[in-house]
Amino acid sequence: MDTSPPTILNAVERRVVGVMVEKAKTTPDAYPLSVNALTTGCNQKSNRDPVMSVSDEQVEGALATLQQRGLTTKITGGRVDRWRHNLYDVWSVDKVELAILAELFLRGAQTEGELRGHASRMEPIDDLDALRAKLRPLAERKLVVLLGELGRRGTQIADGFQSESTIERLRSGAAAAAAAGAPPVQETPAPSEMAALRQQVQDLQEAVRQLRADVDQLKAGAG
Repeated sequence: MDTSPPTILNAVERRVVGVMVEKAKTTPDAYPLSVNALTTGCNQKSNRDPVMSVSDEQVEGALATLQQRGLTTKITGGRVDRWRHNLYDVWSVDKVELAILAELFLRGAQTEGELRGHASRMEPIDDLDALRAKLRPLAERKLVVLLGELGRRGTQIADGFQSESTIERLRSGAAAAAAAGAPPVQETPAPSEMAALRQQVQDLQEAVRQLRADVDQLKAGAG
């Protein structure tokens, strides 16, 4: 098992990767993604923390770096180039593990309960024990960082694709929060049928916005 630290990704690269995974899972008909769709996904206000405002040029720069590392592939041949990720092969992760990583890229460090609830919109995670069963091997491989002991109240999880100095700041912040008496980890209930439908509608609306943006881009190019 490779336990060396993963390659560091900057904030835009992590957001781009997270968006690719998210859209591939939640709106597969709109995937692979154009640069315009990726920029829209990076800057959307839902399911993001922090909300970002990145340009097409920043996304293109991130894609170039990710492609050099073998993490993404450009799909050419159409009127608009599109991009897909290669993370299953490069990182040797399963569907649930990739959903967990994507949520950490999109929202930053989270408690177990928060992470389970968020990642379950991409792949079902029955309970916290199921989440922990996925987190332990990811932590051994240093793909995620445990900012405390699993099962302990207030324990947060971060992605491991950040600099050591950033991870140490996260550890210090988590330790300070624990010393101050952080609230217990809450078991997030499984999404109800209505909540799942609302999420599907939101994802479909986002896909329609992305498709409209692509059509506008094609019209501009044709003009």
